[in-house]
This record gives sequence, structure tokens and C-alpha cells, in this order.
Amino acid sequence: MLKKILVATDASEYSRRALKTALEIARKFNSEVELLFAMQIPLAYDSSVYSYVISPEQIQYEGDIALKHTLDGIDISGVTFTKKKIQGKPANVILKEIEDEKIDLVVMGSHGYGTVAGSLLGSVSQHVIHKAKCSVLIVK
Repeated sequence: MLKKILVATDASEYSRRALKTALEIARKFNSEVELLFAMQIPLAYDSSVYSYVISPEQIQYEGDIALKHTLDGIDISGVTFTKKKIQGKPANVILKEIEDEKIDLVVMGSHGYGTVAGSLLGSVSQHVIHKAKCSVLIVK
């Protein structure tokens, strides 16, 4: 029924709520949970003062921090659990992961740390809802 649940995180409180909800579901259905952090590398940032390129290593570092923060204080015992950090546009990474890993359910927070924090529904969530080939649960 629900063999694999994907939780996308950006380390926001909404992502933590999504993880808690996914773990409840996973325990009821004996499902595996995958916690996914995805971040796109901007080509460069340039201003009149300085410019820099974000490296793949920096994304790995940011991913480690996001996953740690998301998991902080949350009990994952009794659930088969994996963590992934993938470089790319978050919505596209999530959709590809659904296909590649045969995900049955995606659980996401309703808001994130996107460019318009506090909007009605995050742009990544919106994109995944419309394009996913599995059920998507949005947690407030």
C-alpha cells in the first residue's frame, strides 16, 4: 500500500511537521521514509562588492545542516529511514525521486524558505502537487 514515503525538507518548521506526520503514517503502514534535501547551485552571485560561486561541497554542507535541523529531537525509531542530499532544482529533484525510488506518498510542508516566505502555498509544493504521479500530503 504505502511502501515508500518521501519527505522533502528545507529545514523549516513546516518540514519538521511534515516529517512528524510521515513518521506517524510510516509506523501505521510499516513504510520506509526517505528524507530529501535538494538545492540548486546558482551559477554565481555578483554584486558591486563581491562575487562567488556556490560549490557542490557547500551544497553538501548545507544539506547536512538542513537534515540535522529537520531531525533534531524527532524520534525515528521503528521506521526504516534514509537521508539524501541531491543537487538540483527542488521540485524537479522531488519529481525525479518519485519516479526513481517508486515513491507512494510525498509529505511536504505548506511553506518553506522560498523567495516569498509566508505565501499561501510554496512554489515547490505547488509544482509537486500538480506534476507528481503519486499522492501528495501537504502539512500545515
